[in-house]
Amino acid sequence: MSTEIALELTPYQAADEQQIKKAIAQKLNVKVEKVGNYRIIRKSIDARKAKIKVNLGVKVFDIGEVLDDDVPSFNYLDVRNSKPVVIVGAGPAGLFAALRLIELGYKPIVIERGKQVSDRKRDIALLSREHNLNPDSNYAFGEGGAGTFSDGKLYTRSKKRGDFKRVLYALYNHGADENILYEAHPHIGTNKLPGVITKIRETIIEHGGEFYFNSRVESIQIANEIATGVKLADGQIVAGAAVILATGHSARDIYKSLINQKIEIEAKPFAMGVRVEHPQELIDSVQYHGAKRDAFLPAAAYNLVHQVEGRGVYSFCMCPGGFIVPAATSKGEVVVNGMSPSMRNSRFANSGIVVEIRLEDLSSYSKYGVLAGIEFQSELELLAGKHGTYGVKAPAQRLADFVNGKSSSSLPICSYHPGVNPSAMHEWLPDLIAKRLQKGFIEFGKKMRGFLTNEALILGVESRTSSPVRIPRNPETLQHIRIKGLFPSGEGAGYAGGIVSSAVDGERCADGVANFLNT
Repeated sequence: MSTEIALELTPYQAADEQQIKKAIAQKLNVKVEKVGNYRIIRKSIDARKAKIKVNLGVKVFDIGEVLDDDVPSFNYLDVRNSKPVVIVGAGPAGLFAALRLIELGYKPIVIERGKQVSDRKRDIALLSREHNLNPDSNYAFGEGGAGTFSDGKLYTRSKKRGDFKRVLYALYNHGADENILYEAHPHIGTNKLPGVITKIRETIIEHGGEFYFNSRVESIQIANEIATGVKLADGQIVAGAAVILATGHSARDIYKSLINQKIEIEAKPFAMGVRVEHPQELIDSVQYHGAKRDAFLPAAAYNLVHQVEGRGVYSFCMCPGGFIVPAATSKGEVVVNGMSPSMRNSRFANSGIVVEIRLEDLSSYSKYGVLAGIEFQSELELLAGKHGTYGVKAPAQRLADFVNGKSSSSLPICSYHPGVNPSAMHEWLPDLIAKRLQKGFIEFGKKMRGFLTNEALILGVESRTSSPVRIPRNPETLQHIRIKGLFPSGEGAGYAGGIVSSAVDGERCADGVANFLNT
């Protein structure tokens, strides 16, 4: 029999197994030696007051009792000779759709425009070192998707959409650290996630699934309003009983292909802005009330949001102890994103600070129809490339200078490896973004004393927060509203916003495929 209890500990106590057992014994009013095995099921830090606490949820088991009473199980079948299902994209939605299809007895055939994650790492190294961008193998495209080299954050608010616990355990079973199962804001780390992705691929292949790498999908094969496979850029047809479209939000050519095939898509709101970087020590001092962070506290994070002139201005993809990286997918663009290693031990903290963009904000782009948001993104990314001197160097400005409308004569040291170019970003960012950012940063400086400083740097542009379009689907069957057997999934389809929510949506679409094929 197990018992769940809540503990409030110091960071030192929470890091020591014997201290946790002592706290459990005290809570249960028993001797320490009477405490059986325990499993941490929740962990969060409460830094609202100067005396920082760690809140633990613990499940305590009787002596000799097994720990896995509510752990999800996975039964992967041999699907070598089973009915094939085509999956476009090897990001979290595609990979988890493939794993789920194997459980359901279908053979996944995963089509990925980019390379395997090990080869992709080499292209990313060349991008940072030699500024050589491969349009199909970069921080956005390739096995694992954009999240592979963007910290591996696993926090999600979409817990009502599916069983997120299954996703966390599947990642853990494929090599992620156990703490992702209970941390309030879990992350795997950029240095560890590629290995996890590799093991997931090995599981899929071991059970009969297939992968096509370096294979760009040109169009969906359709017969009698039913998806029957895909056509690749080299002319090859890959047939399947259904198609799960799980491309990321940067696969702009897919949207244009769908329009050419008269497959309905629709515009949706998104967000754009900049990435801000502070010394991690400064963020630690602000969040930990001036105390110097020790070995028992993680690199401090923050979450900021404020309404400015009817639009949300908020932090996005905050990376404590991380780095800023180039995330463009076409030459001439500059796009920035953030990542962190598992230890979060960089001297820098960075976060996207973005402004909500609504459809009415894009009236001057109406001639582009449902692709107005993509055109707006692209135009600003090319403008950032121009101000970054037409490479992957990023335009940058000191934070307080940006807020005060001043040019920065010099720039502090930055984690962005390709380098930065001083730029008066307040002059060329569109007013609907720049002016709201300026007011937002002022409010953030009030919430976090010390945040608004010229020790911090902003880089442009943070533009790939979410897809500006959605591929409409039936909310019950998850199929496209017109094309049967076509299942739009994940971030690129407009139904997720991160690794876990994308993976959950991929699993849901796999279940939808099974329902479709069984009727």
